[in-house]
Amino acid sequence: MTRPTLSLVLPIYNEEEVIPELHKRLQGFMAKLGLTTEVLFVNDGSRDKSMELLRGIAEKEPRYRILSFARNFGHQTAITAGVDYARGEAVVVMDADLQDPPEVVLEMVEKWRAGFDVVYGRRRKREGETWFKLVTARWFYRVFAAMIPIEVPLDTGDFRLMSRRVVVALRELRETHRFVRGMVAWVGFKQTEVLYDRPGRFAGDTKYPLRKMVRFALDGITSFSVLPLRFSTYLGVLTSLGSVGIIVWALLSKYVWHHVVEGWTGIMIALALFSSVQLLMIGILGEYIGRIYEEVKRRPLYIVGDTVNLPARREAIEEQDAEEEPPRSASGMR
Repeated sequence: MTRPTLSLVLPIYNEEEVIPELHKRLQGFMAKLGLTTEVLFVNDGSRDKSMELLRGIAEKEPRYRILSFARNFGHQTAITAGVDYARGEAVVVMDADLQDPPEVVLEMVEKWRAGFDVVYGRRRKREGETWFKLVTARWFYRVFAAMIPIEVPLDTGDFRLMSRRVVVALRELRETHRFVRGMVAWVGFKQTEVLYDRPGRFAGDTKYPLRKMVRFALDGITSFSVLPLRFSTYLGVLTSLGSVGIIVWALLSKYVWHHVVEGWTGIMIALALFSSVQLLMIGILGEYIGRIYEEVKRRPLYIVGDTVNLPARREAIEEQDAEEEPPRSASGMR
C-alpha cells in the first residue's frame, strides 16, 4: 500500500448528528486539497449510531479507515491510536464536531511544505463557548505554561499537523495519563502556528463537561510538572515557621499570662489549619502515586474491537512503514 501524503485523524464519540455533515465537508475539502489522503476515524466506544454511520460511508469511500475501540478509552487515547495507525507523511489531528474547520488544514500543509514539523492551530476567538469555559481555559493554559519546563503554545488545542518524524517520535511515548499537546511540545522539532476562528459545534453537546476538564487539567500538570510536590515542601516550611510562633504563644499564655483557657480557640484554629494542610499534601502525593501505580501495570493504552479498511494489528502498520523508504525531508518531498 502506497503511503498517503496526508492522514486526517478524527476521534469520534457519540457524533451521529455530525457525521453526515462531516462527510460532506471532508469530501469537498479533499477535492480542493489535491493530495493523496486517508481519513482515520477512531470510534471511542460510541453508544449511539456513530459506528453504523461510519461503516456505511467507509464501504463506499476507500480513503476512509475506521478504528473502533472495545470500549470508551478517552479522547487523548483516541488521538494516540489514530497517530499509531496513520501512515501519512504528515498527520493532522482534528475534532469531528467541525469546530476545527477542515479548510484550515490547507494553510497547515503550506507551512509544512515550507519546512515546519508541527503546525498547530491557535484560536483567535471561540464561538459557542460559555464564559466560564473561556475564562478557565485561558487561565489554565497560562498557569500550566508557568509550571512546566517546556514551552507549550497558549490558546491551542489538539488541532495540529505533524510531520512523519514527529509522529514516529510521539509513538515512543506510551504513558497512561496522556496530554497529547504537551507531548508534541516536548518532542520538539520546528514548530509554528496558524491562526483561525473556532466556530461552535455543528450539532450535539460538548464531550468535555466540567468533570472531564478538571481531570484533563490534572493529567496535564502532573504529567509535565513536579511543582505541586515542591509546593508541598514550601508550604510545609511555611507552616513549620508558623507553628514556632504558636508554640511561643502557648508557652507565654501558660507561664506568663496564665490565660490557658483563652488559648483554646487559637489551638483549635491551629489544629484545623495544620490538618487541612496535611490533607492537601497527602492529596497531592496521592495524585502522583496513583499515576505511578497506573504506569507500572503496563496495560495497553487501548483495545481494538473492530476495524474497517484497516489492519486490526498495529504491528501490521509498522511493518508496512518499515518496508517503505522514509521521506527525505519534513516537507514531504521525496
